[in-house]
Amino acid sequence: MFLVSFEGLDGSGKSTQAGLLAAWFRQQGLVVEMLREPGGTETSEHIRTLLLDPSQRIDPFAELLLFSAARAQLVSEKVRPLLEAGTVVICDRFFDSTTAYQGFGRELAEPAWLNAFHRQVTGGLVPHRTYLIDIEPDLARARRQARSEEDRMEASGRAFYGRVAEGYRWLAESEPDRVFRLDGAQSIESLAEAIRADAERLLAGTARSGSGNRRTP
Repeated sequence: MFLVSFEGLDGSGKSTQAGLLAAWFRQQGLVVEMLREPGGTETSEHIRTLLLDPSQRIDPFAELLLFSAARAQLVSEKVRPLLEAGTVVICDRFFDSTTAYQGFGRELAEPAWLNAFHRQVTGGLVPHRTYLIDIEPDLARARRQARSEEDRMEASGRAFYGRVAEGYRWLAESEPDRVFRLDGAQSIESLAEAIRADAERLLAGTARSGSGNRRTP
């Protein structure tokens, strides 16, 4: 069917919106599978545990490769077979997170290099739509601190998250046809309404084109 991803800073509310959209798609009679990154397979979940463990000291480039390894396993084992079976797949994070967090946040690589690398990792699979919940880093941090102890990624500091937010905004400006940017300061209901309205257009376009799993040329 098609792949939808949700992106944003930790604390942006993207996971909540992903769940609401999945419920709405099911109301439309569609088969939906929700997945998270890193995770979604046994191998990827092991990698997730390692990446988020605050006791670990992971080299930034090793971090990039670990996130990408988890993604490659998820695409091969879950995402592509589900799409080929006609399922709507919703991913809580996909390769845009690596561009924002490791590319911009860790200042590891140029976007062009990362873009080509992501296509290798996913075999050319690109989300049909990416919903970016854009939120100021200070508000995101306040939400994270209110809910629980920070994991290894969430403890990366204010300057890091400022660069991540910059990376996400760069992505929205670079790929406006794919990345749908929303103001994360809005209410949950307002965000959900805007996402549903866009999802209706996405469904209509998919029905007209008969498109399935999308690859880049």
